[in-house]
Amino acid sequence: MRGNDIGPRILLATAWAICILLQGEATRAQVRGVYPLGMSATNSGVTPEPGFSYSNLLAIYSRDKFVGTDGEVLATGQQSVVMDLNSFVWVSKQRILGAKFSMSATLPIANNSLTSDVEGAISGGEGFADSYYQPFILGWDTKRAAVRAVYGFLAPTGKFKNGASDNVGSGYWTHALSSGQTFYLTENKATSVSAFQMYEIHTHQAETKIHPGQTLNLDYSVMHAFPVGDALRLQVGLAGYHQWQLTHKSGPTVTPEQASARYKVNALGVASNVNLTSKLNVGFKYFQEFANRSTFQGHSIQFSGSIRF
Repeated sequence: MRGNDIGPRILLATAWAICILLQGEATRAQVRGVYPLGMSATNSGVTPEPGFSYSNLLAIYSRDKFVGTDGEVLATGQQSVVMDLNSFVWVSKQRILGAKFSMSATLPIANNSLTSDVEGAISGGEGFADSYYQPFILGWDTKRAAVRAVYGFLAPTGKFKNGASDNVGSGYWTHALSSGQTFYLTENKATSVSAFQMYEIHTHQAETKIHPGQTLNLDYSVMHAFPVGDALRLQVGLAGYHQWQLTHKSGPTVTPEQASARYKVNALGVASNVNLTSKLNVGFKYFQEFANRSTFQGHSIQFSGSIRF
């Protein structure tokens, strides 16, 4: 069962608000990486069959508090990020080093807003966000495992202007090295364990000269598939994600406190996929975040659909 496996499903967009209300002032801070967490939690190692594919994912992130370095609540309000991600994937019939070779491009539309319980609306923006390209994807398959290795980069195509309240882009380039693995615990591949890792290498933000800290992401799931009726096949299970800032943020306006405040994100939830036909699939995920550090905390819902031509 492939589930939401069109392309490497490491679709990226940077559509979150980067202003937070802290001690009565609007303070710029790096509070998340660029990867939309949870997207690659299921069937992480699976590569589609040769040909062209299209997938769409609607990801809704809703957060109602900002937490500090020890998990203490520093501010309350509402941060929402809605991303509509359109991914176009090509898988070659030729193999490299015994692996399927593929490429993909992801074009996102984003909408974000940030409000404070004290100050009301702070920021919001919508439009074409940062696009993500994967020119080199290798996928290996065996009877009991599927593995992918990927290089991709995030281009700052979304609107970004220093000091603006309606940004939908990051304002910097990001190189992304990632891998996905799916292991089948049963011979018929009904029960599977998947993991996905991505390391984000951020460049300097052009306008501010700020260099965001590098980020490590982890998605994972334990899934079981079974037939429903004569035609449908349903996959359900548990899923989760984590994200860690591994290096300090730096720049001419970054304070020592901001530089040392490294974010950490944790979430657990549920996931499901339905193969409607051999070429058409829909999916759903829900995640609840907990024990975060130096970032927003809330929950996320994701709806996906994919078709192979």
